[in-house]
Amino acid sequence: MKSAHDLVAEAKVRTHEVELQATEAAIRNADLLLEVREADEFQAGHIPGTLNIPRKILEFKIDNTPELSTRDLGIVLYCKTSGRAAPAAAPLQDMGYRKVRSIAGGFDAWSAAGKAVTTPSLPSFE
Repeated sequence: MKSAHDLVAEAKVRTHEVELQATEAAIRNADLLLEVREADEFQAGHIPGTLNIPRKILEFKIDNTPELSTRDLGIVLYCKTSGRAAPAAAPLQDMGYRKVRSIAGGFDAWSAAGKAVTTPSLPSFE
């Protein structure tokens, strides 16, 4: 029987992970920067220019969004540490997306390196 760790390790074998030093170039060259964390995690901070689609609905949402239907989109995925991004990339590849990558170390590695982080601002009611 496989563990969650086993499934992540298998997905990482199938998925090209972009190392942190190459991440900014990969994002610049991508058509879509996609975060698969939950909405509350996204609201706490994310990489600028990111579209958030939580892992649990990714295949359904991407399949039903005409702007994302082109299978040659360059997609860079990330999550907190890459434990969800690699398993999210595998089904996208199965769906025919040919240029899917994930960020090694995820958002934690990005923010620890002092890279730009966006947090949505809420309106002031004062």
